[in-house]
Amino acid sequence: MPVDSYIANWQYTRMVNNASSIDGLNRAFAALADPTRRAILTQLIAGEASVSALARPFRLAQPTISKHLKVLEDAGLIVRGRDAQRRPRQLLSAQLKEIAEWIEPFRRQWEARFSNLENYLETMNKGEKKRGGRNNNKS
Repeated sequence: MPVDSYIANWQYTRMVNNASSIDGLNRAFAALADPTRRAILTQLIAGEASVSALARPFRLAQPTISKHLKVLEDAGLIVRGRDAQRRPRQLLSAQLKEIAEWIEPFRRQWEARFSNLENYLETMNKGEKKRGGRNNNKS
């Protein structure tokens, strides 16, 4: 079975067998589609942060940032904590791991394709050098 067909079959089987997981992936990919939400996740890599700290780099009103945070929470990418009056947000790794696992077969396939292309180009270059290059005119 060609690799493309294998990946499609694997993805479909996974969807059928675990519909709730795919629903989570759909929410996660929808959340990641927005650059502001991706930037918020990038901020949270350093550790938990308050809403005001997360809003600081953006020129957005607090309700707008709160909406972005709600989408990220619903997608399972962040969690809201409680520290007295603060409600710091923290990155969750489980959903990110699931996204990485879903993408992994595609990464492996493209790495193999690029490796094959690199090998082919090296073979072509060696053949050209043996013939003396492209512009080897015998006049």
